[in-house]
Amino acid sequence: MEQKINQENNFFYLTTALILLLMSSSLVQTISGGLLAFVLQGFTALTFIICLMSLRFDKGWYRLLITLACCWLTAILIRNLVDVKQLDAVMLALMFAFFFSTFKSITRQILFTGNRVDSNKIIGSVALFLLLGLMWTIGYLIILELVPEPFNGMTSKPWGENFSRMAYFSFVTLTTLGYGDISPASPFSQVIVYMEAITGVFYMAIVVASLVSSSQNNHKK
Repeated sequence: MEQKINQENNFFYLTTALILLLMSSSLVQTISGGLLAFVLQGFTALTFIICLMSLRFDKGWYRLLITLACCWLTAILIRNLVDVKQLDAVMLALMFAFFFSTFKSITRQILFTGNRVDSNKIIGSVALFLLLGLMWTIGYLIILELVPEPFNGMTSKPWGENFSRMAYFSFVTLTTLGYGDISPASPFSQVIVYMEAITGVFYMAIVVASLVSSSQNNHKK
């Protein structure tokens, strides 16, 4: 696969991996709780691998991503050997850091670069949107680990069992749909939620401006 992934198609692979991770989180809900965590960890590890292979062209961020992935794997191993619940928050924080670094790397490559707009660049902007929703999902899961009952419609469970529901809530908020079946219950969670809604609105404006600017520059040349 590594030979197939190049700078002309890398975002296709990365976006597909993110979609599969989000889809798998809902499909595996039928699995019993103990096994569910291992299955999600496996899908997450696979997503990390594809992200690393897709972003290996950005050497600076690539080294950081490898470091974060290794730290995450170490935390996973320790968590499976030692029953310390606080490690769940550490694992989630490392996941957030990995996806945030992935977001930064993709942003450097596709937004306001002046390069021509192609299908890979457009798919990269989709990957950025998925990463936004995924990062907020992980942020909400961290809040659930640290704060008692921060959301109405959510109960305190292992993060793997809440992942799908939090991803649903995150993307509903990011797109400003706001169905209302899950809602923030504390002032802090309310701030985080409306910040995601604001980010979703501004992201669309920034991406459109970037793609239009790149297209106009190409026509001028």
